[in-house]
Amino acid sequence: MSLQSHSLQAFMAVAETKTVHAAAGLLHLTQTAVTQRIRTLETRLKTTLFIRTRRGMMLTPEGEALLRYCFAAKELEGEALAKIQGAGLETAITMRITGATSIMTSRIIPQCLPVMKKFPHLLMHFDVNDLESRILTLKSGECQFAVIREEDIVPEMAFKALRPEKYVLVCTSAWKHRKLTDILTHERFIDYDPEDQMTFHYLKHFGLFELAKHERYFVNRTDSLAKMLVDGIGYGVLTKEFSQKYLESKQLTILNKQQSYENKVVLAWYPRHEPPHYFREIIDAIR
Repeated sequence: MSLQSHSLQAFMAVAETKTVHAAAGLLHLTQTAVTQRIRTLETRLKTTLFIRTRRGMMLTPEGEALLRYCFAAKELEGEALAKIQGAGLETAITMRITGATSIMTSRIIPQCLPVMKKFPHLLMHFDVNDLESRILTLKSGECQFAVIREEDIVPEMAFKALRPEKYVLVCTSAWKHRKLTDILTHERFIDYDPEDQMTFHYLKHFGLFELAKHERYFVNRTDSLAKMLVDGIGYGVLTKEFSQKYLESKQLTILNKQQSYENKVVLAWYPRHEPPHYFREIIDAIR
């Protein structure tokens, strides 16, 4: 049972599947019916919600705002139906947090565990994602919280500054006797993807950028990146927290006199007029 209008249900289906055809199959409607419901909604709101692209139906900024509203409304709907139909019993509520591997595994997930124990009906979905584009899932409403860089905040977001991540420049222990300038001029560094700028930030901060070769290797998993570093494929940056076990086992060594670069991160979300208790406690728990 859903309390949302047929037009909003069609809107959410298209946003989820990215095509009218797939949305029609999901809703057991004709494509014409789905298209008509979207057009009716756009007429009522006096805006455009989707743009057709080669990747399918993509949300406009107005569509992203509406989708965030729909997700928030579904949470409240679940709680209301449980109280109406279940004599006050709490229903399961899903909360999704997205963030990079290093901070999610070392801090975010452990800090959320007490909240999960306090609210057994709260189903946490931890999206461990090392791609810079994870902020898009927050903008579209696919997640309720995102750990992002401070400069990525947009005006309508609420945020909380977290303890900065400290990045160190590391390489295989087999290179520990090599000079830093030798490594920079002869070896390539490893990043998550072409959008990842963290190694560039580190090198520029310490005046090393001009010495380094700028061709990069890419691997979009932190554990795989660490494995490549251990095997001597290249060098790169890792957070102190994540690299600790590799340093203690002497698989990696820190370069540049162990100097670290602070990456300022925040927990970001879209504000709610009356957030439920579990929403507020998640924010308070993450530091």
